[in-house]
Amino acid sequence: MANMKRLYLACLTALTLAFGLGVSAPAAHAQASRELPDFADLVERTGPAVVNIRTTSKARGNAPGAGPQVPEGMDDSELYDFFRRFMPPRQGPAPRGRGEGGGGSEVPRGVGSGFIISADGFLLTNHHVVEGADEIYVTLTDKREFKGKLIGSDRRTDVALVKIDSNGLPSLRIGDPARLRVGEWVVAIGSPFGLDNTVTAGIVSAKGRDTGDYLPFIQTDVAVNPGNSGGPLINLRGEVVGINSQIYSRTGGFMGISFAIPIDEAMRVGDQLRASGRVTRGRIGVGIAEVTKDVAEPLGLPRASGALVRNVETGGPADKAGIEVGDIILRFDGKPIERSSDLPRLVGNTRPGNKVPVTVWRKGANRELSITVVEMQAETAAAGQGARPQSAPNQGSAAAANVMGFVVSDLSEERKSQLRIRNGVLVDSVEGQAGRAGIRQGDVILSINNQDVTGARQFNEAVAKLDRSKTHVMLVRRGDSAQFIPIRPMASGQ
Repeated sequence: MANMKRLYLACLTALTLAFGLGVSAPAAHAQASRELPDFADLVERTGPAVVNIRTTSKARGNAPGAGPQVPEGMDDSELYDFFRRFMPPRQGPAPRGRGEGGGGSEVPRGVGSGFIISADGFLLTNHHVVEGADEIYVTLTDKREFKGKLIGSDRRTDVALVKIDSNGLPSLRIGDPARLRVGEWVVAIGSPFGLDNTVTAGIVSAKGRDTGDYLPFIQTDVAVNPGNSGGPLINLRGEVVGINSQIYSRTGGFMGISFAIPIDEAMRVGDQLRASGRVTRGRIGVGIAEVTKDVAEPLGLPRASGALVRNVETGGPADKAGIEVGDIILRFDGKPIERSSDLPRLVGNTRPGNKVPVTVWRKGANRELSITVVEMQAETAAAGQGARPQSAPNQGSAAAANVMGFVVSDLSEERKSQLRIRNGVLVDSVEGQAGRAGIRQGDVILSINNQDVTGARQFNEAVAKLDRSKTHVMLVRRGDSAQFIPIRPMASGQ
């Protein structure tokens, strides 16, 4: 009887579990389905503020064969045939030229995207979408087409501001890229291959990607193709957080990696373009490099951060402020420099004429300096006056290579004056570990492990005392630039 009772309870338990599993599985599936994003409402709200941009140029002369150019990214016949099949000619009157047969007629240049940021007709797009265009045509989702006026364009950030003559237009809300999280869903809307208002979705793959001098890009896996350029990257709150600008590709097509300009950086540029038609940037006159772990540890830095000063422009702001080659800039205007690429952005965003504090690491200690930022005038970065001729190595030297693998000699006072340095030694020959580390004949060694090099004898004595189990760094001058080169001395018997 007891056995029958136990059997009954076991069967009842099994039936209960089976029934429970049967009713809970659909509920779990429904719950999972609800967690997946639905972009339909989002696209319905934001789509009308996204525009198609096509550009034209004036046909110069009446050369045989002059005709429509392949739109952006359409550089082979197969893609061009695709475009012609799916993008029939626009209805209505053709754009007017300057007379038949006399040149000056409009020919297509490219297709891109943009988005409206204010109801009175201001919109953002990429510089490369409108660069070199004679005419800009903006088409809304309701098929209205306007001729756009280029207010201003900035090559360095790849941002352009365009105005169309209309009011009461739908516009996108501006989001905060700092709130973006890696893994967050985002949506791109644009005109890939001229296909207006195409929607693609994906996630934020990374933030702060350094693919440009002035921008920490947002990396995503959202499908972006030629024609998407200039379109918005939108979060699930319906806010634009970036401008789709670049892709990584070995084929010219999408490969799962795309980059967007953070909208806060783009709006900062757009505001300047709207106010004056140009972007004003600061500069301090230095060339910089990354600080690696191999460099940081021997110099006593707590961690690898900052921007290594490789050269200083003679008479420039940094030179006047007392910044020297080999300094590591740790803070600028109170803001930390985590990577060397942070410095150009901070300096560039500083109003010319402002005097700001700078913290540098020099010879194992922090130094506080003050620098007056000036306006950047030329496209080229400040990087000194060009390479100066190097001293010829001492051909008559018969000295043996030291433990690091090279022979050095003293510099003349005249040569020091030419290089604007107070100390250092000339590398006459190089071999072994020094050669493998990248040191070359003709280089000038300025310091080793924060210790100034005053002459060949002092340098060789310092090298002889080095701990051969540790990596050491030398500040090496080459032409107008200097860099820290990590090197490990040769072990005995090598």
